[in-house]
Amino acid sequence: MTLTFEDFPPGRFGTFGPRHVTRDEILAFAAEFDPQPMHLDEEAAAGSMLRGLSGSGWHLCSLMMRMMADGFITRAASLGSPGVDEVRWLAPLRPGDDLTLDVDVLEARTSRSRPELGIVKFKCIARNATGQALCEMTSPILIKRREGTV
Repeated sequence: MTLTFEDFPPGRFGTFGPRHVTRDEILAFAAEFDPQPMHLDEEAAAGSMLRGLSGSGWHLCSLMMRMMADGFITRAASLGSPGVDEVRWLAPLRPGDDLTLDVDVLEARTSRSRPELGIVKFKCIARNATGQALCEMTSPILIKRREGTV
């Protein structure tokens, strides 16, 4: 079943995961995309403000996107996103973390210029297994409306 705009009323949408994060994938992502010492070198990371090896914030955003895709976006009549309104990194992503993703719909409105689609603003919070929030992201997604509702 394809999820349409009407399937995203404001409120809690769901929790997705868990997704286990390994040391090796943290190192691989950092080596390719964010080669800073706190993401690549345990000794340097221990002396950093993060006090230990941590995944890149961009790695965490990528994991969140994957969890959203696996959880609902690939089943939705998504037309993409015009961007991200806000990303806040709150705590480090650590090797061995088991992530869950809480997803809320902040607002859902019909597009004024294209009434056949809606704009759904999501707030996603990635948490580790203890429930600590690691990252918050707010982003709109364009989603087709159900046929016959225009």
